[in-house]
Amino acid sequence: MSNKTRNPISHAARQEDTDEALSNYRHSQEKSKVEYATMVKVFYELITDFYEFGWGESFHFAPSKDSQSFEEAITNHQYFLGNAMNLRPGLNVLDVGCGVGGPQRSIARKFGATITGLNISEYQLKKCAEYNAEADLDELCRVLLGDFMAIPAEDQSFDAAYHFEAIAHAPDKKRVYAEIFRVLKPSAIFAGYDWCTTPSFDAENPVHRDLKERIEFGNALPQIASFSDVDEGLRSAGFELIETGDRALDSDPATPWYHPLGTSGRSLRSFARSTLGRKVTSLTLRVLELLRVVPRGATQTQGVLNIAADSLLAAGRLGIFTPMYYHKARKPA
Repeated sequence: MSNKTRNPISHAARQEDTDEALSNYRHSQEKSKVEYATMVKVFYELITDFYEFGWGESFHFAPSKDSQSFEEAITNHQYFLGNAMNLRPGLNVLDVGCGVGGPQRSIARKFGATITGLNISEYQLKKCAEYNAEADLDELCRVLLGDFMAIPAEDQSFDAAYHFEAIAHAPDKKRVYAEIFRVLKPSAIFAGYDWCTTPSFDAENPVHRDLKERIEFGNALPQIASFSDVDEGLRSAGFELIETGDRALDSDPATPWYHPLGTSGRSLRSFARSTLGRKVTSLTLRVLELLRVVPRGATQTQGVLNIAADSLLAAGRLGIFTPMYYHKARKPA
């Protein structure tokens, strides 16, 4: 993972377009199933650089234990999937919703497999390709522009596939699973981590419902699934379930998965993703926006991310949500 701390101001859109992008995001939120692709693309145009500023190049959570650093936990979480798929040199692997390619590069470097990163966001995919080149991983790390609900690849193109919290954006998980099933070879493994409500979630509890809705709004999600939604969706696509479980439970009690959202740590990056750091960033952006140093709408964009982070933190503490429901499935021979 790169040690560089990114600029939190998005360069995905022209400064004068930021307000329009926020408007488009809100509009598509109201029609999430109909305009899901627009919602996700605009969302990542708005927040990619903010994510990199606080999170690095891997946009996912991880269980932490044995006094690991945040970066070590993230990397080990990635290696867990690589081992689950038994990746090795010569395999052709699909990274579903690759972001800017942090996991792709980490897994390719560790296991030597050739990995194609699929992404609907042209902005993220361009950054992914640039980072792959900077890391001298062009031969192992490729990029593919496309929607995971209609993957632009031939049948039986890949030896394995995985995702890191990406399919949470899908308005129809069964359709995504069916597409992944189609492009995998027989006996291939599909593994990943998904955002889910836990069995402790009570749909009749107004606090639980409100937190779920706020997580969905702040993260460009349609509906957060349950564990059974994921399991049944995979089976309906034809997969054989091999292993499932909430990897959030693997964290040490003192450092749960949501710990980075509430603790400032010692580095600028860890401070930026903490509760206090997010408040400081918001205040700074408000001043810079008034001075016209940053585009109008930057503060509101940070506000969306604060809603997301605060809601994730609260839901995690209540035990009603996990960002890492692990699933490993096989396409029958």
